[in-house]
Amino acid sequence: MRLFVHDFGGYPFPIELSRALARRGHTVLHGYCASLQTTPTGPLAPRPDDAPSLTIEPIRLARPLEKYRFVTRWRQENEYGRLLQRTVHRFQPEVVLSGNTPLDAQRALQRACRATGSRVVYWVQDLLGVAADRILRRRLPGVGHLVGRYYLGLERRLLHQSDAAVLITEDFRPILHRYGVPDDRLHVVENWAPLDDITPRPRRNAWAERHGLADRRCLLYAGTLALKHNPDLLLQLALHVRDQPDVRVVVVSQGPGADWLREQKTRHGLDNLLLLGFQPFEAMPDVFASADVLVALLEPDAGVFSVPSKVLAYLCAARPVLLAVPPENLAARIVRREAAGLTVPPTDATAFIRAAETLLQDPDRRETMGRNARAYAEQAFDVEDITDTFERVLRDCLQG
Repeated sequence: MRLFVHDFGGYPFPIELSRALARRGHTVLHGYCASLQTTPTGPLAPRPDDAPSLTIEPIRLARPLEKYRFVTRWRQENEYGRLLQRTVHRFQPEVVLSGNTPLDAQRALQRACRATGSRVVYWVQDLLGVAADRILRRRLPGVGHLVGRYYLGLERRLLHQSDAAVLITEDFRPILHRYGVPDDRLHVVENWAPLDDITPRPRRNAWAERHGLADRRCLLYAGTLALKHNPDLLLQLALHVRDQPDVRVVVVSQGPGADWLREQKTRHGLDNLLLLGFQPFEAMPDVFASADVLVALLEPDAGVFSVPSKVLAYLCAARPVLLAVPPENLAARIVRREAAGLTVPPTDATAFIRAAETLLQDPDRRETMGRNARAYAEQAFDVEDITDTFERVLRDCLQG
């Protein structure tokens, strides 16, 4: 098959899928947005062992994406859609698999697919229409309601127009049923993380030494701090442990949430709060290994439309996970079921701090949870099994 795999965010697991599909003889163009400032990216540079039928193509806007300036962002996402249209017309794929794509850009992409006769598989990583509706209603009273309804309707139309949809959790299925999407066009493939790229490493490593963490107990957050996260929980954690000289709270992130934490660090004189920008993907195994506990956050109203993929990378690293996420979220259910960490409601800062202390004070429990985390990842994240499923969906879409 001739495939265009488009992953707007440039995450680690879609490029692993593209590499696996290319190894099976498919001609694969893997595209991603190369203009993101507040999203860490995966291993997107060509590798010596890549199949010759794989091409990795960055898609660049004229300027970096202004994620938190709504009007500018809308214009840029429409610009990005036009770039996607050019890519489809040039490459002429048989099937397009598109995930994490802003809705206005996805609309342009699907128009191009109709013009070229390309089939569309909508990879539903987030329910972007639901998210936009909730965020805009809250942030733009009055007009936000109208714009939110527009994006709900746009998401519904795009899903109806797709030949198939891959959902990352069964939790999305009822919403797509309400959208009127037929069940026989829905397929569930939970997200994963690349096992061979994120391997367990020693606690004492070069990255930990360089940042003064080798002899400290460390609670570490790595990834985006966006509108669906609450950085105040990380601030409260740093304030709580400030009198424990051997404990550090480390945040590896960029954007408004990280900027706010930087202001609070100065305001409160928090020498125990270490703020770092995004690290190269190749360094992430050592980054994760430097932690005694890996932390993830998700706001209450994001529970239905988002699953934090950083948690899946954490599981590969064989470290216990502390989640402040809605209890019904898939990530929370996995961590509880596999005894890979502790979960608390995102609105309960006291429970969050108590859970962090519980893990910090119990190294044996941390070790057991870390082993459980890696064992689950090794069982669930086999890329060949995952590729089998995607290959079936793509072939059925092409033949159907």
